[in-house]
Amino acid sequence: MNDLSVWTDEEHPSASRGRRGRHGRHDRRNRRRKSGFAVTLAMLVVLAMLAGGVAIAFGATSRLKEAFSGSAPDYSGAGTGAVQIKVAEGETVTQVGRTLKAKRVVKSVDAFVEAANAEPEAAGLQPGFYKLRLHMKASEALALLLDPRSRIQARVALPEGLRLDETLKKLAAGSKIPLAEFEKALKDARTLGLPAYAKANAEGFLYPATYDVGPDAKAPDVLKQLFASYAKAADAVGVERTDRPAYEIVTVASLVEGEARHSQDFGKVARVVYNRLAKGMPLQFDSTVNYALKADKQIVTNADLGVDSPYNTYKHAGLPPGPISSPGEKALEAAVNPPAGDWLYFVTVNPKTGETKFTGDYQEFLRFKQELKSNQ
Repeated sequence: MNDLSVWTDEEHPSASRGRRGRHGRHDRRNRRRKSGFAVTLAMLVVLAMLAGGVAIAFGATSRLKEAFSGSAPDYSGAGTGAVQIKVAEGETVTQVGRTLKAKRVVKSVDAFVEAANAEPEAAGLQPGFYKLRLHMKASEALALLLDPRSRIQARVALPEGLRLDETLKKLAAGSKIPLAEFEKALKDARTLGLPAYAKANAEGFLYPATYDVGPDAKAPDVLKQLFASYAKAADAVGVERTDRPAYEIVTVASLVEGEARHSQDFGKVARVVYNRLAKGMPLQFDSTVNYALKADKQIVTNADLGVDSPYNTYKHAGLPPGPISSPGEKALEAAVNPPAGDWLYFVTVNPKTGETKFTGDYQEFLRFKQELKSNQ
């Protein structure tokens, strides 16, 4: 037995080499096949990822291109049918666009925003109710919103100094809501926003401004707007933050509104009121006589001055029982913060121009009255 007989197949070096010699090429081919398959699979994965990446990149590029080229989804025509749209106070263009999309007026919010950005007049879009159509091109929808003829609401302008009865008549005429409905609603004015200090008297608290009345609005809805506007103005000037009761402030403001012809005189008229009250002098204001008469005379007669009414400040000292009209913010401000001065009298010496002169001297007051007579 030679030495080679003691080696096993696994142990004999030549046997190992022999196996490698017999199977090495086969193993290498298998390894090449496996390697080739792995490379192919890897390449497919990479290609798929690249393809996906291209698709993703293409999609992102398309969206960017759409955003910057004004190609947001949009309808092409003027639309059909009819739909009511409300634009609320303070809404942005984007918020309006969302409303339009939700109501199926425009196809996308972006299309409406693009149309608004391209139209300088879009900055003047007013709150209110509008009649539009379904499936409109965004620029067409914007054009209707900017056209006053598309508004389907009433707009009621209430000037300063109107009495309660005058205000209600204007509201009824402008809104097409029957006057009786406003009068009925006022019976429960506290629930609509009338301040507790108003003593259940709405006179003086129907704030003068311009109001939009929606097509479905009821009398209580409209009155709520007026009381809310009063509350905002009163808070702005501090009606409830003075030493005087708020109801007296509104009453004085209504007298200022009734007597002064120009806003620069408001503060002086308020000071005359306070000075005369401090001295126990009757106010002797023609505006209060007019209120008692439910008239609007520039010159009241001696017969008028004898009217039997607690609002006749020629007969009764002190303030009248309550406001005589609806004062605006400037009159409220004058009543809250009048300028210092010793004025006790004033005369509108020129009825045409409204020129008014003030004095603390009775003799000068008499001269002002003569000047008025010469200008009549």
